[in-house]
Amino acid sequence: MGKSQSISDAKLQEELKISGEIPAHIAIIMDGNGRWARKRGLPRVAGHKRGVDTVREITEACAELGVKYLTLFTFSTENWNRPKDEVSTLMRLLLRSIRNKCDELMQNDIRLTTIGDVKSLPDEVQKELYDAIERTKNNKKMILNLALSYSGRWEILEAVKKIAKDSCEGKIRPEEINEKIIAEHLTTNNFPDPDLLIRTSGEFRVSNFLLWQIAYTEFFISDVYWPDFNRKHLYEAIKNFQKRERRFGRVSEQLIKNDKGLKNVSNLPKEIV
Repeated sequence: MGKSQSISDAKLQEELKISGEIPAHIAIIMDGNGRWARKRGLPRVAGHKRGVDTVREITEACAELGVKYLTLFTFSTENWNRPKDEVSTLMRLLLRSIRNKCDELMQNDIRLTTIGDVKSLPDEVQKELYDAIERTKNNKKMILNLALSYSGRWEILEAVKKIAKDSCEGKIRPEEINEKIIAEHLTTNNFPDPDLLIRTSGEFRVSNFLLWQIAYTEFFISDVYWPDFNRKHLYEAIKNFQKRERRFGRVSEQLIKNDKGLKNVSNLPKEIV
């Protein structure tokens, strides 16, 4: 990126910060790599490789804006059903990406974490992933959370199994089970729920992603394929988010605001306060 672009981008970021709230947690369904490649007469792997560059750009932009958590739907449980050659290519690309990008994560003070059935990944990928997680564990600026071999139903099922086991062992009584306890048994138990979910390529579905966590998440659907999704598209999504009135089941009249913030907040949900 050239100097004039950097100045322009910094200006856009400042305008965005002034115009409203920056989402603390953004989740992204990165869709359209294959269609991007097919449209150009290229093999699907070309779309995946270009998509890695987009991950780098969007991660850096989110960290610069002050986003605290960025969760990327990197590889779903269902993706294992793709042709073996494509899965093998994706695993090699994932391995190379983790290995090559760790230095950048350190330079940008970004911590890497993961959710999903990581044990189903190839051993070499697991080792590289855990090494990067260990190396970046003390970074503070932002958490980059990769959903790998992940599905929302798998996550909820695993949580139910853990809760059932605790109940059988007498650690918890069935009548004590509530939303808080379920959330504590999810893989995202250390993260707030996403404020904004972005899906690229124009598809209107959640694809088994963060099913529990997105109950009150704002959605933004972009027609742009993931390899072409850039900073300006991200800023557009955030600007759109800033225009939303997040009522959490209440009515507008309950969200009484003044210049200093919210009035009479004692009965409002914690997320708003």
